[in-house]
Amino acid sequence: MHIDFIPNRGSAPTVLLRESFREGARVCKRTLANLSSLSASQIAIIRAALRGEPMAPVSQTFEITRSRPHGHVQAVALAMRRLGMSALLGVRSCPERERVLALIAARIIEPCPKLATARWWHASTLAEDFGVADADEDDLYAAMDWLLERQDAIQKKLAGRHLQEDGLVLYDLSSSYFEGVTCPLARRGYSRDGKRGSLQVNYGLLADARGCPVAVSVHAGNTSDSLTFMPAVHQLRDQLGVQRVVMVGDCGMVSAKAIAELREMDGMGWITALKSVSIRALVEGGVLQMDLFDEHNLLEFSSPADYPDYPGERLVACRNLALAQLRAHKREDLLAATERSLDKIRARVEAGRLTGADEIGLRVGQVINQYQVAKHFELSITQTTLSWSRRADAIAAEAALDGLYIIRTSLKTEQMDAPQCVRSYKSLAQVERAFRSIKTMDLKVRPIHHRLENRVRAHIFLCMLAYYVEWHMREAWRELMFADTEQESKATRDPVAPAKRSDSAQAKATTHHLPDGAPAHSWRTLMQELATLASNTCRAPNAGPDAASFEITTQANATQQKALDLIQAIHL
Repeated sequence: MHIDFIPNRGSAPTVLLRESFREGARVCKRTLANLSSLSASQIAIIRAALRGEPMAPVSQTFEITRSRPHGHVQAVALAMRRLGMSALLGVRSCPERERVLALIAARIIEPCPKLATARWWHASTLAEDFGVADADEDDLYAAMDWLLERQDAIQKKLAGRHLQEDGLVLYDLSSSYFEGVTCPLARRGYSRDGKRGSLQVNYGLLADARGCPVAVSVHAGNTSDSLTFMPAVHQLRDQLGVQRVVMVGDCGMVSAKAIAELREMDGMGWITALKSVSIRALVEGGVLQMDLFDEHNLLEFSSPADYPDYPGERLVACRNLALAQLRAHKREDLLAATERSLDKIRARVEAGRLTGADEIGLRVGQVINQYQVAKHFELSITQTTLSWSRRADAIAAEAALDGLYIIRTSLKTEQMDAPQCVRSYKSLAQVERAFRSIKTMDLKVRPIHHRLENRVRAHIFLCMLAYYVEWHMREAWRELMFADTEQESKATRDPVAPAKRSDSAQAKATTHHLPDGAPAHSWRTLMQELATLASNTCRAPNAGPDAASFEITTQANATQQKALDLIQAIHL
């Protein structure tokens, strides 16, 4: 007897149980039963029985003694192999190199302190797959020291991979707060984490035009932005071996002093922006006329001979009406919030609970500039009264510049046209995305617990390497995530108008599904989906502890298989 599958056009095949017999020299078939109503697993059991295979319950065949998440480890390890991370860290294999590779993978999968990492990674296949099952926290700290010694060589390799002569290099600075007070780098400064008064460390990131990280530098927490820019330029030229680049930095980063130094360097260009005070000077001096924006949102001009603040530079002025409306609404909200605070003080004055011009002025001084709008108020304070009015002229003067920003660059028109200059400056958003990923739930660089300066530097460099791997994985997984896959349109769209999603990206955001009906993922949910792909340790039932075991990996579903296939497509 045997089972035949009879195709049916447009429907499931018919499944028949048949037997063969002879009539003389002719072989004939006889149908015994129609099995089409049975499930696939039931049909498979019948076929196995017809072949004479012994049948037994699964629980009597083998038992699962351990099940560990594996798919996310597999994806990260595959991406690291595609990126040549082993060769990037060092040509020769050694225990420290393998531990650093495991630390990078652990930072991507489950970022946590080194002590917790040495305990956690045994709960997945990471420790076994990376060959670090015996490593403890002391081994991991030694591996970090080993990594820091090779930072310059590693970053030089990354620069060779991703930076080109006369290409764009993005630079920006961020900070993260400390837990502890003994590290020499820990200083109080401007906190980008919103932790006012806390100790912090600053770190600057160099990236290519796409936002792919290349190098990181660490500074004391009280170092101002502008003081880190030229060291980054010298790092590019002296350590990374890139002599001719175009540096892109924001207006707080690229100071007038830095530009003066860049002018003396052969082959160094820059793209940055003017501060608001400089823009106001151009408008009030008649160099830039606002009525020119009536028909265009972008125009290019040069500093006139009698206004030599930007010699040999091109200035590209942009007016974003949507941004202008947003700033107008925000200013009104801040003015109203300040007036509400002043109303509370006036109520106390009118009730006689607060008297004296000095006392009233002291209390007003505590709130008047809380939202940076004191310049827009005219105050009148006496011994028993408090009144104010808005300075309409100051508000109107500021409103006239709403939505206006000016890009300044040393590049000639034949090197880069005005729209591309604006796009290049806006590409700094890619570095800001890197900081968000490094600082928040993806890689969790903060809070920093290390006490030694070198450990802090190694920790931040390790996080940068982890983001390097994550960046390539995100790019490979764009079609599975909410990310926009139509990147080519960015090079031709209006650089001043608010950015818009493509139709395909908007459809994913609206429906939360991909075109094929599968769920669209964020980075974290896709990693969680892969984690359900488990490695199961199996052995014969009721066997002793020394019985031989074997590994069976869960069968990948369509999304998991697609994600792993896309990782295979990563190339340098």
